[in-house]
Amino acid sequence: MGLDPFWVRVSGPLELYARGFARELVGQGYVRASARYQVQLVAHLSGWLASEGLDAAALDVAVVERFMAERRAAGHGNFLSPKALVPLLEYLRGLGVIAPLAPVVAVSAVDVLLERFRDYLLAERGLAVGTVVGYLAKVRPFVAGRVSADGRLDLEGLTAADVSAFVLAVCPLHSVSTAKLTVTALRSLLVFLHVEGVLEWSLAGAAPAAAGWRLAGLPRGLESGQVRRLLTGCDRRTAAGRRDFAILLLLARMGLRRGEVAALRLEDLDWRAGEIVVRGKGDRRERLPLPADVGGALAGYLRRGRPHTTPDRGVFIRVIAPQRALTAGGVTAVVIAAGRRAGLGDITAHRLRHTAATEMLRAGATLPEIGQVLRHRRLLTTAIYAKVDREALRGLARPWPTGSRS
Repeated sequence: MGLDPFWVRVSGPLELYARGFARELVGQGYVRASARYQVQLVAHLSGWLASEGLDAAALDVAVVERFMAERRAAGHGNFLSPKALVPLLEYLRGLGVIAPLAPVVAVSAVDVLLERFRDYLLAERGLAVGTVVGYLAKVRPFVAGRVSADGRLDLEGLTAADVSAFVLAVCPLHSVSTAKLTVTALRSLLVFLHVEGVLEWSLAGAAPAAAGWRLAGLPRGLESGQVRRLLTGCDRRTAAGRRDFAILLLLARMGLRRGEVAALRLEDLDWRAGEIVVRGKGDRRERLPLPADVGGALAGYLRRGRPHTTPDRGVFIRVIAPQRALTAGGVTAVVIAAGRRAGLGDITAHRLRHTAATEMLRAGATLPEIGQVLRHRRLLTTAIYAKVDREALRGLARPWPTGSRS
C-alpha cells in the first residue's frame, strides 16, 4: 500500500500516483485539509477501480460517471459530481496516463458550419482567438435562423433582403459598438460563404453599416481622488491586497489592458533596466519604462504575496487553489471588487486605462506620447482624449454672440 504525505493509504491502480498527486496539490496551494480530502477521494476511486478490474488508463467520462453514481448511492455526503475529480484527471493527463480531452464534436448543421467559419477566420484571416469567439457569437443567430423545420441548413437561398432584414432587426437592440461588431462579423461570414462556394455572389455589401460616429463618445476616466480611494481600499497587509494594489497601479498608471496584465510573466520584469515587457494585441511585445511606484508595488507582492510553491510563471496568481495565473476575467473581478469597496460601483479595467490617458494629458503629455504609452497603432485612436482636455478646447470655442436689442 502506498502512503502519501497526508497519511492516507492508497491501494490499487492509483497507488503509483498518490504521492506525486499529493505533492502537486501542495504546489498548487491547496490547504492541508482540502488536499487530504482530495487524496481520500483518490483512495476511494483507486479501490473501486481495483474492484471493477480497471486500471488508471480506463478513467474516461463514462467510468467517472459510474464511480460517482455508486458513491452517491453509498451515501457519501461530499465530492459527488465528476467535477471533484478534475484535479486528479488533469494530473494524470499531464503524466500521459490518460488520454487528453477529446474536442467537442459539432452535433448540428449550425455547429458544423460555424466550426468551418472559425477555422477560416483563424487560418485565412489570422484573427485572434478572442476576436473569433466574438464573431461566432454575433453570427450564430443569423445562421440558426436559416434552419428549416426538418433541421436542414438553407444558406444557398440567401438574398440581400434577408441580410438587411437581420441587421435592421438585431442592431437597434444593441449599443453602437456591438452593432458594428455584428455587421463586421456578418460581412465576414458572407465573404466566407462565397469563398466556400455556398453563395454564387458575395452578399457582404448587403449588410448596412451601423450608424455611429468615430470619436463620438467621451472617455470616462476616474478623478484623482477616486483612484486614491480605489488604491487605499486594498489591504496591503494581506497577500491578496498586495496583489490587487499592484494590478490596479498597472491599469491606472500605465494604462495596460486587462489581458496584458493577466499575460505578464516573471521574465517580463527587467529590474536592472527598470522596464517591463507588455504582451499586447496580435502577439506584439513592447518594452515600457517601469515607474518607481508600480515597480515598488510589484516587488512588494512578489516578495510577500505571490506563492513561492506554484510552478506557474505568471506574475499574478490566484489566491485560492489551484494557484494558477489570473485570467483576464480574474483581473476584471479584482477591479470590480475594488470599485465596490471604494463605493464607486462596478467599474471596468478599461476605465482605468482611460484614467491613465487623461492623467497623462493633464500632466502635459502630447497625444503622440500618450499613444506610445497606450501602444495605439494609429494616432486617430488616441485623438479621442483631446476631447477631455477642456482647457485646450476652451480656447477653440467661439464667444457667444451678444448684441443690443433693437
